[in-house]
Amino acid sequence: MKRILFAASECVPFIKTGGLADVCGALPKEFYKEEWDVRVVIPNYSCIPEHFRNQFEYVTHFYMSAGSYITNKYVGVLKYVMDGITYYFIDNQEYFSGMTPYGDIRYDIEKFVFFDKAVLSILKQINFRPDLIHCHDWQTGLIPVYLRNEFQADSFYWGMKTIMTIHNLKFQGVWDVKTMRGLTGFSADLFTPDKLEFKKDANMLKGGLVYADYITTVSDTYANEIQTEYYGEGLNGLLSARHFDMQGIVNGIDYNLYNPQTDPKIYVNYDAESFRKKKALNKEKLQEELGLTVDKRKYMIGLISRLTDQKGLDLINYAIDRIVDEFTQLVVIGTGDPQYENMFRHYAWKYGDRVSANICYSDDLAHKLYASADAFLMPSRFEPCGLTQLISFRYGTVPIVRETGGLKDTVQPFNEYENTGTGFSFANYNGDEMLSVINYSKHVFFDRKRQWNQMVDRGMACDYSWYQSKGRYEGLYRYLLGE
Repeated sequence: MKRILFAASECVPFIKTGGLADVCGALPKEFYKEEWDVRVVIPNYSCIPEHFRNQFEYVTHFYMSAGSYITNKYVGVLKYVMDGITYYFIDNQEYFSGMTPYGDIRYDIEKFVFFDKAVLSILKQINFRPDLIHCHDWQTGLIPVYLRNEFQADSFYWGMKTIMTIHNLKFQGVWDVKTMRGLTGFSADLFTPDKLEFKKDANMLKGGLVYADYITTVSDTYANEIQTEYYGEGLNGLLSARHFDMQGIVNGIDYNLYNPQTDPKIYVNYDAESFRKKKALNKEKLQEELGLTVDKRKYMIGLISRLTDQKGLDLINYAIDRIVDEFTQLVVIGTGDPQYENMFRHYAWKYGDRVSANICYSDDLAHKLYASADAFLMPSRFEPCGLTQLISFRYGTVPIVRETGGLKDTVQPFNEYENTGTGFSFANYNGDEMLSVINYSKHVFFDRKRQWNQMVDRGMACDYSWYQSKGRYEGLYRYLLGE
């Protein structure tokens, strides 16, 4: 039996702010239980819904110190089993009691330093010795550092392997060296340019990338992009140096959760056989609910996103007056930077019959939009993987994307001459280029309906379930465990 521990700052269904939580929730369930014992550890946030917290079972507690700023802190361990997976929750009221999992960055850094050391410290107490610890993003970056340094004095930890997965390189956990030494208890020789030092500060993610046995990220193209200066966020040199120990594995989506045939959240269920008749019924119902002109012949473009610079919203701002002509509707769901929230509110006011701005995150409304929209727009500046385009395929909605990261790996551009492709894409980060691709997609939608429907067929036939990616992770785990 091979033992794997996933360490992360969030995990569906307990706590979620982004795609990282989906990965840590879905991937562990995919492995064969006879061969793999995969468990998950996350912080015990007080904002985890009550109906879960009431079922958590107390395992043990002890006290732990890290550096001089973190001394004699309470570490509680709770446990919960669901769908055959054991989840551990590290409990500490002082660190994990906020209304949200993240807040002030200085304070986040302290609580995740505490969490990283606690993850290794609980293993003996819970009587679980993983062969491999799979660490996700900067919040778990110090686990490989602690394992290779402080914990090597104990033979229990010898031979344990670590993988560091980058979900978004933009976030790294950077703070000044003096504070970081006070928090971690690491000696001065770890804060050098070949280890944790980064532009005179200390960098938690960099520590993980230096000390992990292997690095993965969430698509092949992103793995290549982050070795360049433009996408590398200052770590491109280190990532290039480790490129032999690095690969991209595209995320999957939960095909039971996102299934237009059985989805209870959409108005009318349909499948690949019946979408030609039934998908438009969803569109009419959504138009009615959102107060848009009810007309199934309108071209409805959806956008579900964090409203941030990363997502290419300045391109939309540049072109929106020309996108939402009298035949086109745009439906937006998301929250984020006030400038983009207000931008979409403004256009919804200006074009009340064709733009709907839902500045919130509603999972129910999101499912309805996937089932109703004809196309989905993702003009991202960079996109490590992206899940929206994968869910769009599932619902027979055609993605319009910029060729970057996982978007480039998963969306094959439409070719009208060969009648191939699953979506539309543009290469340069440029509003005119995006607009011309959107206009081309309208032409295909209105004037080449048969080819459009065949493109939808191909998208719905794609398999981006976790089963595919799981095979690659299994191969990687076996390789690291010397099999």
